[in-house]
Amino acid sequence: MLYKIGVHMDAWEAARNALECVLEAKEGESIVIFCDDVKMDVGKAFANGALKLGLQTRLVLLKTDANVFRKEIPQQIVGILTKQTPDIYINLLRGVREETPFRIKLIKMETKDRKTRLGHCPGVTLDMLTDGALALTTEEHKQMQGFAKNLIQKLSKAVRVKITNSAGTNVYLSVEGRPFFTDTVIDWKTMKWMNLPTGEVIVAPVENSLEGKLVCDMAIGGIGSIKTPVKLTVQNGIVQDSSSEDPQALRRVRDSLNTDEWSNTVGEFAFGINPKARFVEEFLESEKILGTIHIAFGNNSDMPGGKNHSKNHMDFLISKPTVKIFNKDGSSMDVLVSGVFQHL
Repeated sequence: MLYKIGVHMDAWEAARNALECVLEAKEGESIVIFCDDVKMDVGKAFANGALKLGLQTRLVLLKTDANVFRKEIPQQIVGILTKQTPDIYINLLRGVREETPFRIKLIKMETKDRKTRLGHCPGVTLDMLTDGALALTTEEHKQMQGFAKNLIQKLSKAVRVKITNSAGTNVYLSVEGRPFFTDTVIDWKTMKWMNLPTGEVIVAPVENSLEGKLVCDMAIGGIGSIKTPVKLTVQNGIVQDSSSEDPQALRRVRDSLNTDEWSNTVGEFAFGINPKARFVEEFLESEKILGTIHIAFGNNSDMPGGKNHSKNHMDFLISKPTVKIFNKDGSSMDVLVSGVFQHL
């Protein structure tokens, strides 16, 4: 994949390209953009991009308080969701860990009809549109979608996955009966919502299958980059022990994993495939970095085969992984070696 690294893009143009290439927005369709007040610059970019495509566009400003975390869906949003059903929703929200349950509830309400497309963007920043993982031309979106298709084909017969890295990660998980999919393009059959920026190939692992030691050495969803690794010991898919030399990060991880009875059970395994994704404070972009993987604990009920109905979802990003897949026929294959994709 050849990308124009370092080329500054107008924010509205990047938003337009994402709406058109990922969510397949068409002239005359309607869009509602829910935008936290602290993300208003991004909201205006998406509104302008939508208008350029000829979409009937509504931008809804949501008030936030730095010291108050939403748990329930505000009545302002409920009123809009119950009165109209647009073709597309966009959520431009702050990405704090404490609001994950609120965001999951919002997603479920927006997508319950399985007709409306959703671009969900917790922690999105303007520079993701101008210089980062969203700063993609139409052609670059197509290239990444092609890469995702080829990777999914390579993974199509996998039943077991082994992940290791130099920081000490050594885990196995089962993907038997669980198809890999991508967030780079809308799936009109499942109508699965997607994050923007895109750049993942994802699977919902068998929930009781993850075994071993997971060492997160890059970043954690809802927390951001970490100073020292967080180590998780996992058996039968459930986190048994967690440790870190950073007590504050560890406390937040443990709080998240204790949200409910399913929040410490594995929910996701994903490859990052976006070459323009940068290692930044917002996990939304970092998890898409080409050659990384992340494993999440918590909700996967909206993924093919997923059975984890937790109210929470926390991702752990791992650097320079080696990923080996084991296929139904007994063959095996290295997909990543020290963060480099093989034969793709």
